[in-house]
Formats: sequence, structure tokens, C-alpha cells
Amino acid sequence: MSSARLSSQPLEIRWLGMVDYQETFDLQHRLATERADGVLDHDVLLLLEHPAVYTAGRRTEDADRPKDGSPVIDVDRGGKLTWHGPGQLVAYPIVALAHPVDVVDYVRRLEEAMITVTHQLGLDTYRVDGRSGVWVLGDGVRQDRKIGAIGIRVARAIALHGIAVNCDPDLSAFSSIIPCGIPDAGAGSLTDELGRSVTVADVRPLLGAAISDALDGTLEVTEHRPPPVETPQIVAAGGTGVGLIQ
Repeated sequence: MSSARLSSQPLEIRWLGMVDYQETFDLQHRLATERADGVLDHDVLLLLEHPAVYTAGRRTEDADRPKDGSPVIDVDRGGKLTWHGPGQLVAYPIVALAHPVDVVDYVRRLEEAMITVTHQLGLDTYRVDGRSGVWVLGDGVRQDRKIGAIGIRVARAIALHGIAVNCDPDLSAFSSIIPCGIPDAGAGSLTDELGRSVTVADVRPLLGAAISDALDGTLEVTEHRPPPVETPQIVAAGGTGVGLIQ
């Protein structure tokens, strides 16, 4: 695969720790402007956590907002409403995209990075048609759970905003909203799904490397679609009646 980035310089990875959402929003836009103007001559990946906050993308509807009146920050990324907070690793690539700009390809590469990391940790995750992000499939008892969310903006061929991976957050924060505007799905975390502690510190080096590889084209984007559901076959049993093969 070719690189999704215009630059051949290495991606600079910055770990910011716990940072207020508005502060990081302003930093992203400053870096994106500098990148577009040529003041910044390389791409930057910001890795961080946020204090608890709800943010609303451009497609958020009133019905998606918190039922308890919690404040929401409206932002200029794609997608709908989501939560950020401690225990969730957030990644904001500030990247000059290669020409011609292919936003769908860029999104798929970020999803591939998240899927790769979950597989490295021992968890099978998938893409689901019609839904962005990375998912653990439901089993008839539990609904599908989103492990990794994505919402981006591209302006002047510079990408900003990015992805969030639930490592070990307090998932009750999602109970007051319809996460990403999808009513028949829920939120999950690596810790809950794997049954062991998986922290932001555990995931940070894996995600940084996977994003770099995915954007540079050394990590191939594959489908990762859910396996087909097997349909029971009805066959004759002993010449009379029917038998069921599953």
C-alpha cells in the first residue's frame, strides 16, 4: 500500500497525558493551520486522555444528547455524540494527506490500526456495515459493543480529530447518551471484554506504532467483516420426519 501521508518524514508522536478537551481542540487547530501553511514541516500524532466530557459532532441530533442535562461541547468533527474520559486513549493525527485526498481510505486506515491493536491484545474486533469504528459482536444476549470510535475533520487537505479506544474507562458515562447515535448498540472496553486490566499505558505504544504503520502503508487494510451466520440445515432423518443439523 502507498502512504496516506504527503510527507515522507517520520510521524512525530507526542504523549500529552491528561489534557482538557478545549485545550487540545485549540492545539489541534493551531497545528493543522501551521501544517497547511508550511510552518510545521512534518505530521504529528497527539496521544492523550481527557477529563470526562461529552462532545457532539456535526451530525448530532437533539435526541442524542444526555438525558441528565450534562454539558456538551459542540465540535467540528464528523460523527455524533460521544464521551471522552479517564481510561480512554485518544489519538489525534494532524496529518497532511497525500493527493488526491481520500477520506474514506484515511478512516479505514485508522480503523485498521485499532483492530490491529485489539488483536495484539487477544480480542477479536470487526468493522460493521453502516457503522464507523471498531466493534465486538453481540451474541444474542449482549448487543454489539463499540471499542474504538472515530470522528475526523479534513480541511485544506489536513486531517485532524481522530480516534478513541476504550481501555479501562467507567462505562456508566455512556448510559446517559446514545453513543454515536446508534440506539441498538452499546459501549465496551478492552478490560471488560478481555477480563483483565488493560490500561492506557498498555495500549499507548501499540496504538502509536499501528497508526504510524497504517498511515505509511506498511500495515495493510483488510475487511475484518463479521463471520457469516451459519443457517441450520434441515435433512431427512431415517426416512421419516426431519432432523436438524447445526
